Amino acid sequence: MAGHTRWVFGLWLIVLIALGSMAPAVFSNLAGAGWQANGSDSVAARELAQQHFGGNASSAVQVVVHSDTDKVDSPAVQHVLTEATALFQQDQRFAAVIAPQPGMTISPDGHTGILIAGANANPDDMVKAVTDIKGQLTALSGNGIEVYPTGASALWSDFNKANHDAMLKAEMFSWPVTLAIMVLAFGSLVAAGLPLLLTLAGLVASAGGLVLLNSLTPISVWAMNFAMMFALALGIDYALFMVSRFRAALASSGDPRRAVAETMDTAGKAVALSGLTVLVSLSAVLIVPAPAVRTMAVGIMLAVAFVLAATLTLLPAALGKLGSKVNAGSLPYAKRQQARSPLFAKWGELLYRHPWPFAVGSLAILIALSIPVLSLKVAMPSIQVVPGDAPVRQGYELVQKQLGEGAPGALQIITHAGEAEATAQAAARTPGIAMVTPPQNATDGSGYAMLQAIPSVDPSSGEMRTIVDDLRAAVPSGTLVGGAPAENLDLQQALNDYLPAVIGIILALGFVLLLVALQAPLIALLGTVVSLLSTGAAFGVAKLIFQDGHGSGLLGFTPQGFLDGWGPVFFFAMIFAIAMDYTVFLLATAKEHYEKTGDPQIAKVDGLAHSGRVILAAAAVMVAVFFTFALAQPLPPKEMGIILGVAVLLDAVLIRLVLLPVLLRLTGHAAWWSPAWLRRVLPKISFSH
Repeated sequence: MAGHTRWVFGLWLIVLIALGSMAPAVFSNLAGAGWQANGSDSVAARELAQQHFGGNASSAVQVVVHSDTDKVDSPAVQHVLTEATALFQQDQRFAAVIAPQPGMTISPDGHTGILIAGANANPDDMVKAVTDIKGQLTALSGNGIEVYPTGASALWSDFNKANHDAMLKAEMFSWPVTLAIMVLAFGSLVAAGLPLLLTLAGLVASAGGLVLLNSLTPISVWAMNFAMMFALALGIDYALFMVSRFRAALASSGDPRRAVAETMDTAGKAVALSGLTVLVSLSAVLIVPAPAVRTMAVGIMLAVAFVLAATLTLLPAALGKLGSKVNAGSLPYAKRQQARSPLFAKWGELLYRHPWPFAVGSLAILIALSIPVLSLKVAMPSIQVVPGDAPVRQGYELVQKQLGEGAPGALQIITHAGEAEATAQAAARTPGIAMVTPPQNATDGSGYAMLQAIPSVDPSSGEMRTIVDDLRAAVPSGTLVGGAPAENLDLQQALNDYLPAVIGIILALGFVLLLVALQAPLIALLGTVVSLLSTGAAFGVAKLIFQDGHGSGLLGFTPQGFLDGWGPVFFFAMIFAIAMDYTVFLLATAKEHYEKTGDPQIAKVDGLAHSGRVILAAAAVMVAVFFTFALAQPLPPKEMGIILGVAVLLDAVLIRLVLLPVLLRLTGHAAWWSPAWLRRVLPKISFSH
């Protein structure tokens, strides 16, 4: 790379121009829905409702029209309904428009009505359709009449926008904070700015790549939101490790190309293996049959792949070109910095002399923080994740006030026409069902009938699980129960069902990759197992904050009483990937010194002395990036920022800088031992140059 800088820069320039030209369209092009469990009854019910009942599915748009003075049948309200209907009829993504119906979608006092515009497109396109038209709909408000688009499609439209705005604000805040930390860590403006520029190149390329990929298969807009944050933190980690190693190699050899070669032969291998571990961890999420969850993983994997490619190609070329100029703009203290940190060397020696107090102390803290996980509750997000001034939330709360607590979450029942009456009677007898609408036969001769069952509780209530299960057990065989609440419950069940498999796959593949990298089964096993401690502790803290509400006033949110349902699956993969990132950095450096000396004490102390400062700086960057998302108003980015930030903080400080070095001390030569048959099977990887 350092010998062919023009080719490397030229090829990256072509890639960035090609993909960068598509990058600005990333948030407008990506899909807005996908929160469903493929193959579930609720998804099948939605598809049948859309196909045979004029699009009156869970993805249909509901427009709440209310007036304190006029009733729904008044000329003024009817005029608004007519104008709203005309707006829907101009867009082919909407199907049949159903006017407010007495006893069903008109409130008992007659002052609130719900206009339903059927879905004539897939859920992703319906979210885009609502986004395009909701401004015109809310503009119909006036003269004492309020108009609010609501329903599942409107919910995702408003929620995605609020989430996107919050993520961008957090990103804008995190970049200067990150740069400040990098300057302090490197002591050089050039060395500090280089990782940021390379990470930016990787992010631009991944944004364009997602737009390109979205033309083949729908990619959730959340994929880019998560990718921006995760790739920024991880890309800086990689560059930090590489630049630090290059500066040390350059100081000893004075030859930039030789320093690049030494860097790639040591830190480069560690970064490549770390990146592979991250990709493998996230790939386990792909088994979950939920499009949004899968594509979030794909988005992060794509961003990590581009950032990793930039780190292993563009960065060595840039370092070879810069040479000693990498230290340009150095602060006074930076000139006194050494590759082997005296401070971390002393820390390593202290841990070596007194391992047990530190081991017991760190374990006690991690276990204590992990205990709340035993009572953690998860569920799909409630309406509270949307800002209070969002039209969808205002419409939702108005429907609850005027038509009943469960009115915004109608359950749709699809059955055969011959069993419609029996289905209606069974549904009406089900505990928790407040009302069942008369059966509506399909007009296309398909033989289906549809009923709406209105629950008596809020759609996000924990009782909905029992209500839906009882309803499905009560109705005739072959009858499908769907609707937005049922879709959320089916998705949550799928996430719960697949969580053990995801955890098992991640742990197994993580161990295998560490084994290949380190060629030593004991330390590979210990490195994998201790990563669970920071994960458990992070979710324990999440339970205390987001379920119990501790600190909610300070963080500015109303607790839902549970953690968002996709958190355990998705955040586990992300936390484990980050934890293994630090594990590889520390153990690869220790292995490098063990290969040179054969002395486990030198390996442990010098491994910490050469990687401790980098791990601490990288962790500071990650914590700063993640905690900026805790300032976001929507709850999911806040959850993500707190959970990942706490996980990185605990992992770096208590595990990588305390517990893992102590385990190296206690295991001695055994940490690096490998049976002869295993050495013959594994590919030979060495970290010493």
